[in-house]
Amino acid sequence: MLGWHHLLHFAVTKNYFQRREFSFTLRDDIYVRYQSFNSPQDLEKEIQKMCPYKIDIGAVYSHKPIQHNTVHMGAFQAQEKELVFDIDMTDYDDVRRCCSSAEICSKCWTLMTIAIRIIDRALVEDFGIKHRLWVYSGRRGVHCWVCDDSVRKWSSALRSAAVEYLSLVKGGEETIKKVTLSGKIHPFISESLNVLTPYFTEYALVGQDILGSKESYEKVLTLVPDSIREDLLQEFSKKKHDSVQRWELLKQKLEKSKTPHTEWEIMLQYCFPRLDINVSKGLSHLLKSPFSVHPKTGRISVPIDLKKLDEFDPFAVPTISCLCQELDTVRNDEGNGKENEGEAGSSRRIRDYKKTSLAPYVKVFERFLEEIEDSHRGERLQASDMQMQF
Repeated sequence: MLGWHHLLHFAVTKNYFQRREFSFTLRDDIYVRYQSFNSPQDLEKEIQKMCPYKIDIGAVYSHKPIQHNTVHMGAFQAQEKELVFDIDMTDYDDVRRCCSSAEICSKCWTLMTIAIRIIDRALVEDFGIKHRLWVYSGRRGVHCWVCDDSVRKWSSALRSAAVEYLSLVKGGEETIKKVTLSGKIHPFISESLNVLTPYFTEYALVGQDILGSKESYEKVLTLVPDSIREDLLQEFSKKKHDSVQRWELLKQKLEKSKTPHTEWEIMLQYCFPRLDINVSKGLSHLLKSPFSVHPKTGRISVPIDLKKLDEFDPFAVPTISCLCQELDTVRNDEGNGKENEGEAGSSRRIRDYKKTSLAPYVKVFERFLEEIEDSHRGERLQASDMQMQF
C-alpha cells in the first residue's frame, strides 16, 4: 500500500481517509467515480478484486463519497484537497521540434526539468510552501502535489489565483505571440529567467536548434519587432550560421533597437512551464495516484528526487513487467536458499519491494512523508508550549 498512506496526512480529523474519493478506470474505459473505503486495507482488497487499469485520487468530501447519492443535494461538498499541478508535454507541441503528441525524448524532457525548477522555486520562495511531492506521470509529463495543511483548505478562487500567478504563456494555437512583457519586470519573471537561462543554449539552441532551418527561424522571428525582422531574415538566409551564432546576432539587433524584453519573451515562450489551469483550480478534479502503473507505457508513476532532478530519466523508470521479473528473481533466490518460516505475507511484501528497482523512489516518498510528520510534530509541540505558558 505504498501510494496511499499519505492520504491520511497524519490528520486528527475523524474519518479523513473514509471521506477521500478514489476513482478506477476499468477495462474498455469504464470509469468508476466516488468510491471510498474505510481503511487502506479495504482499498487494497478492492484493487485486487477490480484490477483497475488506472487509479485516480480526488478530494476529501463532507460525507463518504460512496454515499454521495444518498446525501441531500447540495450537502455533498469537496472540503479539502492538495493543490495539484499537471504539466503535460503535449502543451509544448508548438515549440518542440524533436517530438509531438504523446512522444517524449531526452531532448524535450529538459522542458519538464525547467518547469519543475521554476514552479518549485516559486512555491517555496513566493508562497512559503513546505510540502510538495513531484511525480513523473509515467508517460509524458509531471504532477505536483502540494500538501501543506493551509493550502489543502484553499478555495477554488485561491487555487485559480495561484495558477494565474504562475502562468505566463497565454493563448491557444492561433495566438502567435504568447508571452508579452511590459514595463518593469516582476520579480517572479526575473527569478524564472534566472532558473531558465542556464538551460537555454544547450536545450533550445543546440538540442532543439530553434534557429537552424528557414522554417524554424521564421517562426522565432514572428516574435521580434517589425523594424528588425526583415534585416534578420536577410542576415540568416545569407550566412551559414548555426542557432547559437544566430541567437547572438538577434540579441545584438534587439539591443540596438532598444527592445530588450523581446529576448526574454522568446526564451519564455519556448521554455516556460505550461500549466493546465483546470486541473489546479477545481477541488473535485482527479489526479493519477503516485505509484500507479501508466496503462499505455507500463511505467510506474514515481516520485522525483529534487536533489537529483537533472539526472532523472523517464526511460529508466521501472515498468510493471520489470518489477514482476525482479520479484520473481527475489522469490526464486529465497526458495533456493533458507526458508522463512512463519513470516507474515505483508511484511514479506514490504521487504521484497526493497530488493527491486522501485526502492530508491519509495525512499524519496518516505522522506517526503517524514518531513510532513516532523512538521506536524513541531506544530503540536509549539501548541502545547503555548498552552503551558497560559
